[in-house]
Amino acid sequence: MIKFQNVEKIWPNGKHVLRNINLEINAGEFVAIIGLSGAGKTTLLKTINKVNSISSGNIDITMNSGKKYEISKLKGKNLRELRTQIGLMSQEYNNIEKQTVFKNVLSSKVAQINIFRAIIGYFLKNEKLKALEALSKLNLLEYAYVRAGNLSGGQQQRVALARTINQNPEIIIADEPVSALDPILANQVMEDFKKINKELKMTIIINIHHVDLALKYCDRIIGLKDGSIVYDGKPQNISKEVLKIIYGGNY
Repeated sequence: MIKFQNVEKIWPNGKHVLRNINLEINAGEFVAIIGLSGAGKTTLLKTINKVNSISSGNIDITMNSGKKYEISKLKGKNLRELRTQIGLMSQEYNNIEKQTVFKNVLSSKVAQINIFRAIIGYFLKNEKLKALEALSKLNLLEYAYVRAGNLSGGQQQRVALARTINQNPEIIIADEPVSALDPILANQVMEDFKKINKELKMTIIINIHHVDLALKYCDRIIGLKDGSIVYDGKPQNISKEVLKIIYGGNY
């Protein structure tokens, strides 16, 4: 579970981007955060792994093992430990285009192996099998030995998702992962997120501008406006009136 209590974020320039965020996200949920650009979606998402530090309040994460993390107090080894359990994705694929798809997926294990093996790129048989399994889950096995740069945008984003699940995180946070894709490919990637969420029971929290995709695939919608939560509920309960509250006259 991820629990936000009275979370505030104010940038050094005085911009107030998160206002009194109180929120609980349960294990295994597939959550979409929607709102206008500048509403605080990315800031909120990246407080979970402390890429963005909060100004006040608390964020507590309890893993399936029962281990608890108080995010604002984490640093050094403990922060690195948390981040190995949180997969981070963005609209940039962050693949090494000159390397094969297989090597890109294997790279997610670098932080979890000793430095000598990481330097020489040596992976154990079971680690290789896990990487191939991740590719198989996303129907990418046939591309395992193709250079990542030779794939389409949608395929590259799916490679990024395979790399993320090969990390074996409990939580995936994804910042606009389909914004650069055409509608067909965006739907395919969202299908993949849904599949991983249900089959692997991973908690997935995604920032997304495509409201139709959020409503179609996600179990829960959180609407942000000017840094405040103005909607938190099931997609089927969202009306045009609610969307006008979230987006104003822009919807």
